[in-house]
Amino acid sequence: METLLRGTIRAALAAALLTLGGCAKENLNPTASAPVPVAPTAANATVANGVMMQGFYWDVPTNTPAGSWWQNLGSKATELSQAGITALWLPPAYKGSGRLDVGYGVYDRYDLGEFNQKGTVATRYGTIGQLQSAIGALHGQGVQVYEDMVMNHFTSADNQEIANGQYNVYTSFTYPGRNNTYSSYQWHWQNFTATQQAPNNGWYQWKAYDFQPYANGDAYDNLLGSEIQYNNNSSNVNETIGWGNWITNKLQLDGYRLDATKHMYTPFVNQWLDAVKGTSGRFAVSEAWYRNLGDLNNYAAATGGRTSLFDVPLHYLFNDMSNGNGSWDMRGLQFAGFTEANGALSVSFVDNHDTDHSTGALFSPVANLKMLAYAYILTRDKGYPCVFYRDYYEYGLGGQIKKLIAIRKANGYGAASEYTSVNDANVYAYSRAGDATHKGLLMLLNDGGGAASKGITTPFKSVSLTDATGNNGGTISTNASGYAVFPVGARSYAVWVPTGGTTTTPPPTGGGTGTTAVAFNVNYSNTVSGQDVYVVGSTAQLGSWNTANAIKLSGATWPVWKGTINLTSGTVVSYKYIRKDAGGTVLWEGGANRTFTPSGTSQTRTDTWQ
Repeated sequence: METLLRGTIRAALAAALLTLGGCAKENLNPTASAPVPVAPTAANATVANGVMMQGFYWDVPTNTPAGSWWQNLGSKATELSQAGITALWLPPAYKGSGRLDVGYGVYDRYDLGEFNQKGTVATRYGTIGQLQSAIGALHGQGVQVYEDMVMNHFTSADNQEIANGQYNVYTSFTYPGRNNTYSSYQWHWQNFTATQQAPNNGWYQWKAYDFQPYANGDAYDNLLGSEIQYNNNSSNVNETIGWGNWITNKLQLDGYRLDATKHMYTPFVNQWLDAVKGTSGRFAVSEAWYRNLGDLNNYAAATGGRTSLFDVPLHYLFNDMSNGNGSWDMRGLQFAGFTEANGALSVSFVDNHDTDHSTGALFSPVANLKMLAYAYILTRDKGYPCVFYRDYYEYGLGGQIKKLIAIRKANGYGAASEYTSVNDANVYAYSRAGDATHKGLLMLLNDGGGAASKGITTPFKSVSLTDATGNNGGTISTNASGYAVFPVGARSYAVWVPTGGTTTTPPPTGGGTGTTAVAFNVNYSNTVSGQDVYVVGSTAQLGSWNTANAIKLSGATWPVWKGTINLTSGTVVSYKYIRKDAGGTVLWEGGANRTFTPSGTSQTRTDTWQ
């Protein structure tokens, strides 16, 4: 959330620093420029070849044909799952400055549309009940849920107070409408370093900011509202960690998107991630909006692989391609962005709520050739691609994106190759070699005004290929060296796959047509009389993620629940445990889906549900 006039804020910060004589140095190295690849922690795992979707845009409607925005998202759970979306990023779910606040003007992080505050019970997106129902529907279809965590600031205080004996400011947050439900913590001027008088109207500051500007002034502390102090303020840190764990359990979250992290004290971000995400298997991605790749690499090093990062530099390459509208040199996509520099921590995207927001400071839409950008991120071996809701549902690109996701799922495997000697100003080519069970792909992008053909030596020898996107008809056959000439249309893209590669998957080596008797054993003690534990998963034998068809386990050896199910050998299975009572109330296990491939005549899965 970087939609303010950043130059104005930086100027105000600089003036304040001169007045105060500076402030504490941040523990970063802003002068380093070489890429610093950092391995992700085990807790940063995602679904194999998964695709996340940003499930909102700026100023989404307060009413949809399905009802509230939460009801709208819940109604799309099945189609999102069928389209290959494996995770949905939700907007800030808590009470903002009023009914129309998009969530980034945070007032009360414990009010998820439950209390009559700021003139409304519901948030812009709906009520807590509608939110929980939507999450249940998404989980029921195997779609993970990530919540947007805004931890930098608060806005719209309940009362004014005198800060440091100097300023009469709105910094008293007592939440009378919530009346200490969930938390009795209150915020006053001592909890903040400064407050903004009005958007772009200057700041009152009474404490040193948590850190001085770095990255040539691109990272600075104050952003919006009342700025929370995390450096040398353990009570604020502990409260925010407690809130993170509370909302995780309340909503059964699978991960987080951290807002505006370059405006927060980095050691606090690390501490929060360690305490809330930890080694849970949940996912985290941070908005550290650095256009410079060196700065983004430095931030990845400073956060030690605890969080993925949005590939902002790659977005701006797509924006340059869009603005060039045919004149940009497509060789700029070779080995590009944070995705290439540190793919294990990269979330690649084309546009988001900020870049699409026409009055925001980050407005930089990929208005032209957008499907070329999506073909790039959805076929690449590195990065976790994020699809933008508005592109999919409102800008008419859903059908094409869905087809690319299907290609990714069926063919996006194996070693990658850049074709630096083949690419030119108009055409970019890239391939995935496939693996033992997936046939790979060859992608071509063409921003030129005329159709093009490229002679390419592919990994696919003596085979026929078709364009799985449907943008080109016919079949291309390679010779014994894998060479053939491949066409791509003007201002278009193609993904050539070995015949049948997007509709059939060869059986695994050694068979795959039999069954494996899989014994599921899960240790789970959080049950009372009338509650049982079930297993549900991605195959028909495990209920196809439908909780009504979940397989009930035996509690005879409580707290270990057991059951044996015959599953197809050689077919990858994703699953989770759920708790159900006689009334049908369902509690889903948190974290990422569990995944394995049944093999042999029998197999045992020994799990613990915390």
